[in-house]
Amino acid sequence: MISVLSKLLGLRHLERAEDIVQDTLLQAMTTWSFKGVPDNPSGWLYRVAKNKAIDFLRRERKFKELSPQYSRLLESEYSLTPTLNQLFLNDGIEDSQLRMIFACCHPSIAQESQAALALKTLCGLSVTEIARAFLTNEETVAKRIYRARENIRTENIELEIPSNSELIPRLNSVLQCLYLLFNEGYNSSHPDQLIREELCQEAMRLNYLLANNQLTNRPRTRALLALMCFQASRLHARLDDKGNIILLKQQDRSKWFRPLMEKGFYFMENSLEEFESSDYHFEAAIASLHASAKSFEETDWKSICFLYERLYELKPGPVVALNRAIAFAYAGNKKSALDDILAIKGLEKYYLYPTSIGELYYELGNKNKAIEYYEAALKLTSSRKERQLLENKISNCY
Repeated sequence: MISVLSKLLGLRHLERAEDIVQDTLLQAMTTWSFKGVPDNPSGWLYRVAKNKAIDFLRRERKFKELSPQYSRLLESEYSLTPTLNQLFLNDGIEDSQLRMIFACCHPSIAQESQAALALKTLCGLSVTEIARAFLTNEETVAKRIYRARENIRTENIELEIPSNSELIPRLNSVLQCLYLLFNEGYNSSHPDQLIREELCQEAMRLNYLLANNQLTNRPRTRALLALMCFQASRLHARLDDKGNIILLKQQDRSKWFRPLMEKGFYFMENSLEEFESSDYHFEAAIASLHASAKSFEETDWKSICFLYERLYELKPGPVVALNRAIAFAYAGNKKSALDDILAIKGLEKYYLYPTSIGELYYELGNKNKAIEYYEAALKLTSSRKERQLLENKISNCY
């Protein structure tokens, strides 16, 4: 709804669009609590948002200022409602969403602010969730979003998909947004929800729009979609009947959703049509090796280590370094892997960092050290399910 209304009003009136959407959601809460949820909830929301937009335009009567692109159509009562009806058709909604993503990743907006703005505005993530995705604090993220909105006002940025020459730099930022959105769904920072399937689905849906658009259907787009398919295929095997976390080693692979895995292999194969190598290609290749392994013990860890080496060369960073070291440990060199992890800097507030160290100490027989790092990890997560897992690990050390 924000995407469609921003296309109508212009991105510089983003807050107006957000106000209309907020009013629509509040009306839904009030109306549905008395009358029940309608048969077509999204259709109801779109219709109410559209009517509120019509009321706003009639009230303001500043069509050239509010919506230069549609001002002539909005000035006439005869064409005002049909114009909004057209924008709220499925094709119009999809087009608006694509334009919104690329507008949020405009080169006039600082790169670190682009993803924060898109995740907040288009994907609905909270400042807390975005901060966790970037391994930073909430104040930093809030400032980034504020600066991005100021840039939109001062630069008068519009909702447009860029031309070919400007596409790739923005596409990289767009794909990063979808990657982060999917990750928040796959391993959520929400205290009570480890998995938020709706975020995974939304990231995949938006990625699928990109893969089906002539301008954005690039190898890296398809590689990211392949990665998402492989990861999403394991969602229902990651929690037991009581909602406790099941780690990859203990997962029942018969619960992995094979049709989605096959989609992953399909998009991965199609991502290799042109000579292009991206970090998504390497991550998808790693995920494919997990998908094709009959068991955890039969996983081709040597190939995974090789792929992490190539990924680190392309995208050096502490998280990739951590995952690379964990792969080395599973390949059989736990002591060397522990030394590598202990040397990593920049993950002091990332709960998986001390968790991984604790796990390796446990595997090496040093349970006192394992407890020390598990307890350190407990202080870094608010997720009840992650805390339960860590507490179980501590109990196993006694």
